[in-house]
Amino acid sequence: MQQKNSMKIIRRILQDKIIDKIAPGKVVLIFGARRVGKTILMHQILESYQGKTMLLNGEDYDTLTLLENRTIANYRHLFNGIDMVAIDEAQNIPQIGSILKLIVDEIPGISVLASGSSSFDLLNKTGEPLVGRSSQFLLTPFSHREILQMETMLETRQNLEARLIYGSYPEVVMMDNFDRKTDYLRDIVGAYLLKDILAVDGIKNSSKMRELLRLIAFQLGNEVSYDELGKQLGMSKTTVEKYLDLLEKVFVIYRLGAYSRNLRKEVTKAGKWYFYDNGIRNAIIGAFSPLAIRQDVGALWENYLISERRKANLNEELHKEFYFWRTYDKQEIDLIEESSNDLTALEFKWRNKIPKIPKAFQETYPHAKFYVVNKDNYLEFI
Repeated sequence: MQQKNSMKIIRRILQDKIIDKIAPGKVVLIFGARRVGKTILMHQILESYQGKTMLLNGEDYDTLTLLENRTIANYRHLFNGIDMVAIDEAQNIPQIGSILKLIVDEIPGISVLASGSSSFDLLNKTGEPLVGRSSQFLLTPFSHREILQMETMLETRQNLEARLIYGSYPEVVMMDNFDRKTDYLRDIVGAYLLKDILAVDGIKNSSKMRELLRLIAFQLGNEVSYDELGKQLGMSKTTVEKYLDLLEKVFVIYRLGAYSRNLRKEVTKAGKWYFYDNGIRNAIIGAFSPLAIRQDVGALWENYLISERRKANLNEELHKEFYFWRTYDKQEIDLIEESSNDLTALEFKWRNKIPKIPKAFQETYPHAKFYVVNKDNYLEFI
């Protein structure tokens, strides 16, 4: 595959949906981990916007100074003649929720677009003030469907191993050199990954957070015991849960709960944790070896496919809920998708095994669809 020089050739699926929500008196929030392309997306939206725009950056001192004087008079002067104001890295601005509310309430006809790399900062600061005034979108690393804009199906199959090892961060996808991909991912983990979390009051121990992430990475696809993690890390179960919650809110990992409709044999309280991106997971444990010599290919395959299903759900606004399913006698299914009255069960196999649907699941949910996803048919499912 030839080197791509610009990420702008890939149009994000969410772009049109975000544009549709931009309206006078409304705030559109774009969440996403660092380096997933929020800034580029904002620039693309601004370029296509017909009115007059202003772009601010929450990490810029001048922006903080401009917005510090929270008066109607100041904001009317600042945004005079502006149709849309866009604020990148908005979570860094103190009292951002009240500021955005004041702008859309008091400046007639203005629209606001804001991005943030941590939902706990931006949602806590904007949540209550912006009830009824905001729409929210989560931007992930590139989805398979987005990458197809620059790849043939043959190239996609040829690049499958790279996706499982190096993931789909925009800049990683654009790199041909595996050493460059590795260095870039290590840089993200070292410089960006914990930046938002460690800025929160009370989170001082970055080494514990990193070690917790390593343990989650090694237990990828397995049920996680908070008590066991706490013992290994020398911290309480409550602290483990708090740290995992923060990691989820900066879009590093996400939790799958157990699916149950009260069948006595079904596991109900357990949870599994997955990474939004395979490359980040592998960088955390320093594992970039080829698939042929790895012991965790099944876990990488599962993480990749579940993440792609989640990306499609977010990008297409399908409103599906995701779970895993298991009984106490070890019958299990990797992914359960529920939407309205529709139930789909997916089992992921790296090798071409064709397992049967677990008997307990079939008897309890006779109308559910069941599919086995492997290397031969996976493109149908992502």
